[in-house]
Amino acid sequence: MPELMQFILSGVTVGAVYALVALGFTIIYNASDVVNFAQGEFVMLGGMFTVFSFEAGIPLPLAAAIAILATAAIGVALNKLAIEPARGAPVVSLIIITIGASILIRGLTQIAFDKQLHRFPAFSGETPIQIMGATVLPQSVWVIAGALAVFVGLWLFFTRTLTGRAVLATANNRIAAQLVGISTRYVMTLSFALSAAIGALAGVLVTPITLTGYDIGIALALKGFAAAMLGGMGNPKGALVGGLLLGVVEALTAGYLSSQYKDAAAFVIILAVLFAMPQGLFGRQSTDRV
Repeated sequence: MPELMQFILSGVTVGAVYALVALGFTIIYNASDVVNFAQGEFVMLGGMFTVFSFEAGIPLPLAAAIAILATAAIGVALNKLAIEPARGAPVVSLIIITIGASILIRGLTQIAFDKQLHRFPAFSGETPIQIMGATVLPQSVWVIAGALAVFVGLWLFFTRTLTGRAVLATANNRIAAQLVGISTRYVMTLSFALSAAIGALAGVLVTPITLTGYDIGIALALKGFAAAMLGGMGNPKGALVGGLLLGVVEALTAGYLSSQYKDAAAFVIILAVLFAMPQGLFGRQSTDRV
């Protein structure tokens, strides 16, 4: 039992990071139908900016805030300089643009910083917490709590604010939203800023556990995309559940089989779910009007 609990807690921690990345995918997809494969780079930037700001003598909370704001600004720049000018292009072209942006951000980060792995101190120390015979680091609690807080915050934003409802209206029908006076350009800018900030927050929370480097974004983007697809692309609840499920499956596979198979096992399960339910666990069934 302690062994199983250990694997589950480890999986939930990693899954919370995947969930945050998936939530970033969901926000941009809802606003523009674009799958932003630069989302993993936002996580990397959050960690890297925090590390080097902290090493420059800035207090850790302020360094984290600077990292989130700087990454959000980069997300806005990505939208303004790359996505918005190509607004009329096919969705596939926009996706390729985000892949190119991912490569560019990775290269610039390598030049601006270095190729080494980095970390900064955990928020609440390194003393493990005992839960049902298993141990969990205090930083893992921060990661899980952060993912839940972001999910609740997004739910309140989308359901209780006019701006959030404008985002939902744009996601539902862009032309109709424009006709009632909603600035879809502002919605797109806000969506990229929110998505980048959430990614940066994930990087800030997880770096004390997993370290950060210029090239960690690729794997995170793939896992976050898989989690979003598993839960149902465009569904925030699905992003959260999909991320947690993916993390637990990986942990159990690595624990009971081998770490070499954890990626394969996770994607096999995702493929099985998508074959049975193409819209994902919580995706809406599409209907064609004849």
